[in-house]
Amino acid sequence: MRFIFIGDVVGKGGREAVHRLVPDLRREFNAQFVVVNGENSAGGNGLTGACAKELLQSCDVVTSGDHTWDQKGFDLEIATLDRVIRPANYNRTQPGRGFGVFANPAGGSVAVIALQGRVFMKECASCPFETVDGILAGLPGYVKTIIVDFHAEATSEKLAMASYLDGRATAVLGTHTHVRTADERILPGGTAAVTDAGMVGAETSILGRGVPEVLKKFTSGMPGRLPVVETGLIRLDGVAVTYDPATGRASAIEGFSRRVEI
Repeated sequence: MRFIFIGDVVGKGGREAVHRLVPDLRREFNAQFVVVNGENSAGGNGLTGACAKELLQSCDVVTSGDHTWDQKGFDLEIATLDRVIRPANYNRTQPGRGFGVFANPAGGSVAVIALQGRVFMKECASCPFETVDGILAGLPGYVKTIIVDFHAEATSEKLAMASYLDGRATAVLGTHTHVRTADERILPGGTAAVTDAGMVGAETSILGRGVPEVLKKFTSGMPGRLPVVETGLIRLDGVAVTYDPATGRASAIEGFSRRVEI
């Protein structure tokens, strides 16, 4: 079997690209399950219930990261969205949930876990390594396919998490930096890993933001609004993972990028 994991969706253009491209990607890779990180899908910062529902028309689960609470009111909406996952190592009093077990349309169950890193990131309530240990210990024995979205800045922390979970997770897939890395690998224990899956955003942009505005910020040192590039050629980055549903072990991981004019 295969599943697809898609990197950080940026703004309306990113959401539209997901809507247009994911059905074709399902057919191309014969993928039965699709997970997308949607934490930048609402104007480039955070999620709304409407944006999450739009992504869920094409995908099975939406994960998030450090921008989870950027949009006012999402803390109330997330409780109604059972296929939206926020980082599990946030304070446990925060709304939403950090993992879920979902039915795979092709049969069986898939656990999806979201974690946020701590190196160069906003402070988290707890250690992601300790958090994931607790989640894995509590999963039912019949759940063999386990997908981890590790939303982190440092490549060292991402690689450490992949190695820590080797043989215990089907895949540990990095998000947050919006640049697809070329280090896809299958670790010795059968866990697929990539440092970053990339983004869904404008090809001519800086991480999905307008180039002139980002350059002005860097060259002047002054703060300023960084608008999302919503139209033009949008690039969708992700990975397709081949795995054995009986064991949860991955046998192949393939990175891809697709483009669509919005």
